Amino acid sequence: MAKRKLTRRQNWRIQKIQEERAARASKKDKAIDDQLDSSDLGPEQHGLIISHFGRTVDVEATEGSKQGEIVRCHMRTNLGQLVTGDRVIWREGKESGVVVAKLERKSELLRPNPYGDMKPVAANIDFIVITVAVEPTPYANLIDRYLVAAELSGIEPIVLLNKTDLLNDANRAGIEQMLQRYRDIGYQVLSASSASEEGLKPLKEHLNQRISVFVGQSGVGKSSLINTLLPGVDLKVGELSTQTKKGRHTTTTARLFHFPDGGDLIDSPGIREFGLWHIEPDEVINGFTELKPLAGLCRFRDCKHEKEPGCALKNAVEDGTISEQRWNSYKHILCSIEEQNS
Repeated sequence: MAKRKLTRRQNWRIQKIQEERAARASKKDKAIDDQLDSSDLGPEQHGLIISHFGRTVDVEATEGSKQGEIVRCHMRTNLGQLVTGDRVIWREGKESGVVVAKLERKSELLRPNPYGDMKPVAANIDFIVITVAVEPTPYANLIDRYLVAAELSGIEPIVLLNKTDLLNDANRAGIEQMLQRYRDIGYQVLSASSASEEGLKPLKEHLNQRISVFVGQSGVGKSSLINTLLPGVDLKVGELSTQTKKGRHTTTTARLFHFPDGGDLIDSPGIREFGLWHIEPDEVINGFTELKPLAGLCRFRDCKHEKEPGCALKNAVEDGTISEQRWNSYKHILCSIEEQNS
């Protein structure tokens, strides 16, 4: 998707809308300031953001008499953008609470919007569970885009194949071959089925005592998996479109859930394509874990990995050290970023 060029009138409308939003936010913030200056709020205490709804968030109290309870809270404007998984300081009010401070994040998952601005999706994550399924058809390039995002975010990825009950003689070999490439690189690859409950035990063992976020196309069964892993949650599940075989969005905001034996899971809105146009072309290679160490071994320091002699990457592809599919995926991502930025 190319960046849109806006007309003067469109720019004026956008500016006007932003000014109106800023005025509303300022008015809301003044009301919160008045509340803070009054004696209606309780003492400061630690909490965890469970979900986010515009100008309000659900905060789980992690200490004090309300420990374990979830309280709807307003946010101070000067806190920046808060997301599910953030650890915060909040104060209790009569009808709602107020988040007054955000603690430092150890990690965050960012996603660019269509205008190139970075938007945090979730914070303090240990694992990104890249979920694909037998249906809709999994594509390696989409997995690679998630892997690049995970690697550049410094969050450990897991590749999970869901709906294994749909494997058959026609699709099994191709899917297994694709997944084996990721095992060969060193990524953890798991498989599961919420329908047959196959593979759920090893999946739980990986997620216990960690904070994980599920990402993947709509329709790969993230919500169904969570319903199976956490009985009683009952997330809305969407059927695949009979025409496109793509999923319909059922999750509208990232939400955090607790595992009974420890650990947390964040369900994020389904997305069909993970845009990477915010990444500089030179950074892409750092998202390919098997290419990164070879990048400095080329004969020429400014090697573009095209037709230059002595290119360590091209040589590795030719001798089979690097998967040709992964190499093609790297080049495809580079081209897509250059097209977006042209």
